[in-house]
Amino acid sequence: MEILNDYLPRSEFESYSDFKKNFKITVPRNFDFARDVVDRWANFEPDKRAVLYCTDDGFSKTLTFTDISEMSRRAATYFMNIGIKKGDRVVTLLRRRWEYWICAVALHRIGAVVVPASIQLNTKDIAYRIKAAEAKMLLAIDDSYVLSQIEPLKGMCRSLKEIVIVSDGNAPEQYRDFHAEYAECDFFNGYSGLGNDDEMVIYFTSGTSGYPKMAVHDRTYPLGHIVTAKYMQCVQNNGLHLTQADSGWAKFGWGNIYGQWICGSAILAYDPIRFNPREMMKIMETYKPTSLCIPPTMYRFLLHDGLEKKHVESIKWFSTAGEALSGDVNEAFYKISGHHIHEGYGQSEGTPITCGFQWISVRPASMGKPSPMYKTAIIRPDGSRCNKGEEGEVVILTGTKKQLGLLRWYCDENGERISPIENGVYHTGDTAYEDEDGYYWYVGRTDDMIKCSGYRIGPFEIESVLNTHPAVKESAIVGYPDEIRGQIVCAAIVLKEGFEGSDELTKELQSYVKKNTAPYKYPRIVKYIAEMPKTTSGKIVRKQVKEIVNPHS
Repeated sequence: MEILNDYLPRSEFESYSDFKKNFKITVPRNFDFARDVVDRWANFEPDKRAVLYCTDDGFSKTLTFTDISEMSRRAATYFMNIGIKKGDRVVTLLRRRWEYWICAVALHRIGAVVVPASIQLNTKDIAYRIKAAEAKMLLAIDDSYVLSQIEPLKGMCRSLKEIVIVSDGNAPEQYRDFHAEYAECDFFNGYSGLGNDDEMVIYFTSGTSGYPKMAVHDRTYPLGHIVTAKYMQCVQNNGLHLTQADSGWAKFGWGNIYGQWICGSAILAYDPIRFNPREMMKIMETYKPTSLCIPPTMYRFLLHDGLEKKHVESIKWFSTAGEALSGDVNEAFYKISGHHIHEGYGQSEGTPITCGFQWISVRPASMGKPSPMYKTAIIRPDGSRCNKGEEGEVVILTGTKKQLGLLRWYCDENGERISPIENGVYHTGDTAYEDEDGYYWYVGRTDDMIKCSGYRIGPFEIESVLNTHPAVKESAIVGYPDEIRGQIVCAAIVLKEGFEGSDELTKELQSYVKKNTAPYKYPRIVKYIAEMPKTTSGKIVRKQVKEIVNPHS
């Protein structure tokens, strides 16, 4: 059986043009992910694997769709017993624990709204999210840092009624203990009764300035990720897919639950306390995933730490998203694995906008071509279309139609709804250009563009050059204030072992950039740092880089 066929009148295509022209998703009335995907797999294939959970210490646990269905039914009853009802918002701090899948499906089942958050957040960050979402419950792991950050929350957040801890032992006595309490509950056999337009998931977007906004997705959101799973990540029915991302990030929703389960693939839920490339290589060699999607940073670290073909020989399709991928990394990976990495581009607000789909040849460093889900264009500031080769903003031309997979609205910290559509256009805030063959090429975030002496400089090209230098482990390019030029290019660099920062090395790196890209793009300032600030999914946090290189900014 393939549930996917319920939503795709046609799933196989002969070419990209065939795919772009004829792809369509059928959206049923009142789609319910728990009922229509999890429970259906459990009914038709009771032993079908849903999650293979593993950790660096050798622990592993397999959950079938029957397990997910039954455990989430008990959890749904538990949540209802402690006062959670349809429409209530629930913040989760669960890292990548196997219980996330149980709790998320349970909350979807009763019509509550899941608000994922990263375990890296501090008390202020968590409190802001709870207050902005008016969250009624917090679900958190039993982790010393997390517990220290959530301790003051009850006194800070009026809406917060319950804090529930997921623990391997006994949860601290001042909190509810998920495992001790939910296992005693009966199965919930009801249905939320909610419609397609009701809220399902909220992601907090990480803007470059101001507080993050809530990106609100409705209950059809999982269907939009059919494109992600089937055509970007190429997951297989009865396969095993690995997307390495903390459950607090939208990347988790892209690669760890919705589209993958609709397509029938199990999730390899690798849950390290901290990312270690060598440990990840062991995990891939041991558990043999069939498809992989990780950020470019992780690919770089795998290559740096001795990736061999044996570590990835089970994998049939490699993809990436989250930030631009260097062509040099892609080519180096190809030499080891025999496969290119297929790049996808999108945002927390939606599903893939462009991708290196299976019908087109990979052009390393390209974003691929537009998804059939959206009408995509590159425009100038005045709204007119850019010519081929001309840089502009990537937008989705929505008109008046609802866009499957795209957020319904933003909410600010006061709960005010803000439409993401302006005169029939959704603005991504990303700069790119389209080549003569229809491939998109990433330049940078509109907000990250460095404006130096009249030039507009994107960080990605400079980083791609620096990362090929023998001394550089990783780099990040940011703008640095300058009275004369407005901004100048600043490079934050983590060096490889055996290298030390010096004036001589700085001059060498500057010359290296001048030789390998336009000379005006070279970094006039080079800062050597011990560690690059990243999210738990491996994405560089440029805002923190700016604060490191210029503490007074």
